[in-house]
Amino acid sequence: MDQHGSFPVKLYIYDVSRGMARQLSSLMLGRQLDGIWHTAIVVHGKEYFFGGEGINSCSLGGTPLGEPDSIVDLGHTEVPADIFIEYLTSLAESTYRGDKYNLFEHNCNTFSNELAQFLTDKKIPSYITDLPSDILSTPFGQALRPLLDSIAINPGGSNITGQR
Repeated sequence: MDQHGSFPVKLYIYDVSRGMARQLSSLMLGRQLDGIWHTAIVVHGKEYFFGGEGINSCSLGGTPLGEPDSIVDLGHTEVPADIFIEYLTSLAESTYRGDKYNLFEHNCNTFSNELAQFLTDKKIPSYITDLPSDILSTPFGQALRPLLDSIAINPGGSNITGQR
């Protein structure tokens, strides 16, 4: 905790393609992608993210994805841990239940963006939130959409609704 009850908020960014997107995207999509991004919000000493099993948390860098590829400092929040967990629990029971996950429209990055705005009034970088529309704007992305829609990324962690 910093001065005046404010807490640092960070965005952890992972490339789930582990460099493959950078190497193959021009060939496959006709445009360069630097990564396929999974994001998490780090606040109150834990990493929080959304996947196919709902909202999860883990220790920092504690998913099978390992260390983040990059970290963005989003600033500070005045929201204390207990209020934050209440907020997460309400999201986990409504908007961010596991069955609401969709790789293109309602994913980890949608969740990170919503949390970032709740905590800091800032959005996450647009190169992350624009990625689905960038992919779907290509013929290859459109062709793969039925397959990709069936994928739910699940990087592990503990489900938040089990943490009352």
